[in-house]
Parts: sequence; C-alpha cells; structure tokens
Amino acid sequence: MPEKNSNSAPEILSVKWGKMVVETLGAGKDFKLWPGGGRSWNWEETGTGHSPGIQVSDCRELLDNGCKIVVLSRGILLRLKVDKKTLAFLEENNVEAIVCETKKAVKVYNSLVQQGKQVGGLFHSTC
Repeated sequence: MPEKNSNSAPEILSVKWGKMVVETLGAGKDFKLWPGGGRSWNWEETGTGHSPGIQVSDCRELLDNGCKIVVLSRGILLRLKVDKKTLAFLEENNVEAIVCETKKAVKVYNSLVQQGKQVGGLFHSTC
C-alpha cells in the first residue's frame, strides 16, 4: 500500500445521518474533499438542490485541486441527483466519476485514498 503523504486526500472517519467526521477537518454535514484538503460543502454557493442535483460548478474546485477520480454521493436515501451536464464535464476532463449512495461512497473513497489515488469527492450526509 502506498505511504500516505500531505498530498493525500483526507479520509472520512465516520458518517451517520447529518454528521460526518473527516480527518484533519473535523465534523460537519456535507463535504468537498480533494488531494491535500477539503472543506464544508455549502449548496447555497452554487444553487445546488436535490434536483437538478450536483452541478458542474460544484465539481470545478475538485478538478482545480488535482482530482483524477471524483466520488459523488447521492445521500443516504439517494435523493440528491447528479446533473447529466456534470457527468459530461467530468468525462470531457478525463476524470473518472463514481456515483453512489453516501455510505458506499465513503467506503469507495477511503479505499481510493488508501491506494494513493488522486481522488476527491462531494459527500452529502442526509437524504
């Protein structure tokens, strides 16, 4: 297994309804994570809502921070959609997109972090 370094994305230590704990960042509800860091994900910044869902503007920061793989969580109840334009944007930029329910997304993401991949993601901890 590759050795973790300062450019590794932070691991998600726990997730439950409405609360995630992220290595080096602490607790919060929703997160944007990338190699070397991350921050809270505030949907109001880009006008994100359950529909149309995750937008291109939500993902730009991930690509700007070096992500080659992006994990998009759709919430625990899969209510958060992913706009088709977002998936097209990621494909056009040669970024692999993995879309799944939040708890599964966390497992996939943490596994990729542990493998030393340039992974990032958008994580929604409720519906």
